This record gives sequence, C-alpha cells and structure tokens, in this order.
Amino acid sequence: MNSQPSQYTGPTLLVVDDTPDNLLLMTDLLKDRYRVKVANSGEKALRLLQGDSLPDLILLDVMMPGLSGHQVARRLKDDPRTREIPIIFLTAMAGTEDEILGLELGAVDYITKPIRPALVLARVDTQLKLKAAADFLRDHNDYLEQEVQRRTREVIAIQDVAIQAMASLAETRDNETGNHIRRTQHYVKVLAEYLQDHPRFRHFLSAATIELLFKSAPLHDIGKVGIPDHILLKPGRFTPEEFEIMKTHTTLGRDAIQHAEDQLGIRADFLILAKEIAYSHQEKWDGSGYPEGLVADAIPISARLMAVADVYDALISRRVYKAGMPHEQAVEIITQGRGSHFDPDICDAFLACKEQFQGVAQRFADTDQDMAVQLAALQRSGQTP
Repeated sequence: MNSQPSQYTGPTLLVVDDTPDNLLLMTDLLKDRYRVKVANSGEKALRLLQGDSLPDLILLDVMMPGLSGHQVARRLKDDPRTREIPIIFLTAMAGTEDEILGLELGAVDYITKPIRPALVLARVDTQLKLKAAADFLRDHNDYLEQEVQRRTREVIAIQDVAIQAMASLAETRDNETGNHIRRTQHYVKVLAEYLQDHPRFRHFLSAATIELLFKSAPLHDIGKVGIPDHILLKPGRFTPEEFEIMKTHTTLGRDAIQHAEDQLGIRADFLILAKEIAYSHQEKWDGSGYPEGLVADAIPISARLMAVADVYDALISRRVYKAGMPHEQAVEIITQGRGSHFDPDICDAFLACKEQFQGVAQRFADTDQDMAVQLAALQRSGQTP
C-alpha cells in the first residue's frame, strides 16, 4: 500500500490498518480535506514516525498482525516526540471494556467499524481543532518562558554592569588594586558556601543570596571615592582627625548606593546587600567597630562575612609602603579576633577554609605592575611610601 501523502496541503493524517480495503476507504474519505499517509502495519507506522515530518493526527486500527494498535499507542505515548499526537482508535472491537482500554492508553477518541463517514469527519475535525488550540497554548507558553528567561538575563546583566561600574569607580581612587576586589569577593563566596547549611545561616544563605553576595562584595569600599586623596592615599598612620574622616567612607558608600536607587525612583532589591556591606563591614562582633558600634547579630550577616574577607586580604597584601604578611600569621591574627572582631562561627568557617583562602590569594596575587600603579598614585597625591 502506498504510504505517500495526498497533494492536499492542510493537516496531515496517518491511517494505520492492515486491511488494504480499509486504507483505500479512509484515503478516499479524507483526501479532499487532509494530507493522508497510510501504513499497513504497526511496525511500518513507527518507522514513518521516525522521520522529521510528524502527522497531526493518527487513525489507528487495534487488531493487526505483529504490533497491535494498543502496542503502537503505548510506544507513541512513551516517546516525547510523538506523545502529543492525538490518536483515534478505529476498530471493530466495540465492547465497553475495549473503549475504556483505548482511552486509558491515551487515545482521544474511539470509533467502531463499520464506519459512518460523516461521524468520522466530524470527530477528526474536532480533534484537529483541539490539537491546534493545544499547540497554540504550548507554543505561547514556550515563548513566554523564553521571554522571561531573556528578560531575566537582561536584568542580571544590568545588575552586573551597575555593580562593576561602581566598583571600577572606587578603584580609580583607591591605591589598592583590582585584585583586592576580586580576592575579597571570592573569599566571601567561600565562607558563604561553607556556612550554607549552618543552623545560624541557612535561612539567609540561599544559592541566589550567595550569588548576590559575590556580586556585591566589590562595593564594600565604594565610599572611599569621597575621601580626600591626602588621607585615602596616605602610606603611614592616620592622625585621630584623619581617621575620623576615613571612617566616614562606610556612610558615604551606603549613601552613594542609596542615591543611585533614589535617582532610579525604584527600590533595587539586589543592592540591599551592597548597602549592608558598604555600611557595616567595619563593625566588630564586640561592638567596638564603626559607624554604629553594632554588636553581634545586630551586624548584618553580609557585613560579618565581608569583615573576615577584608581583614585577611589587608593582612596578606603587599603594598608599596608595606610587605604582605605570611598566610600563617594572618590566620593567627584572624583567630585571635574570634568573638571580639569577628563572628565566632564565621571565624571557624574561615579556619576550616583557610587553604581555599590561600588558593584565592595565590590565584589573584598582586603583580609588580600593580605595585607600580600604587606607587604612581601615591606620588600623584604628594605622598611618599
């Protein structure tokens, strides 16, 4: 039996029946409305359905030698490519149990032989309309999902650009290198991932929050853009008056981010952590930090994580006016700050992850070129290392 479709360009039907007369009858009935393909066995039908062009509906006989219609239906419903094609069983098996079984196998309709042409055409038309509506909804939902994903990527990109732009601004003023920014954001991520299942932190440290912490960490010193050069770039100790001015960088940083939000006229949730980090990363667990002298859990978790990361990096980093401290010595100082400077549990996490911290420090180590940039910045400000 010829399996080629008719010349009609509308919906395509596949008729599966082992009797040539039935195939001829169905082809004559349907060919003026639809493209008709035929298969005289279940095996041949499955081979046809392996091609790229799938039918819009299948009219399937039940009693066939080899694979029965029931077996063919099961295979079609198990295959993601074909499971959405509506199946109408067309059979001489007219018992109620037979019809129930056919519907349980996923058929959308059940027509018994001998057929009534008008009934077949009406039921085929109805199922094709239902399939067209289902395809439209599925395609529309796929489009909406893709659009949501696209817009989500755009929002994330905007967040990244905004944060990186502000962080780059801070770099232009500070004599510390961009590697400091990269190191500290990786330190924060290491700590956050280690503490993700900790009873005190699991409510906060979701995967999404950790990603935002990683993005926000570079803004911890954004407020330094507002500190005068003769203080910001001073290689030696600050006078008490200079230190009071230097301490204002935390408030300046938070206010700069808030001002950006105010200019947009919206609340940007992704900047909440950035404001916390900028404003509170100099707070200490025992309340001796600044700007507010917050104590213990009153300090935002984001800022507590940043405090460990920032201090560790300050200790190990070489500057044109000082040598970097050995890793082991920096670990000892952090340990001594447990419960006074740092949250005890975060300090313990640091000790558990100290080799990872060292790995990050080595990966993003400052170069001689970085030192030259720092020296040039000091010279421009009139300072000497």
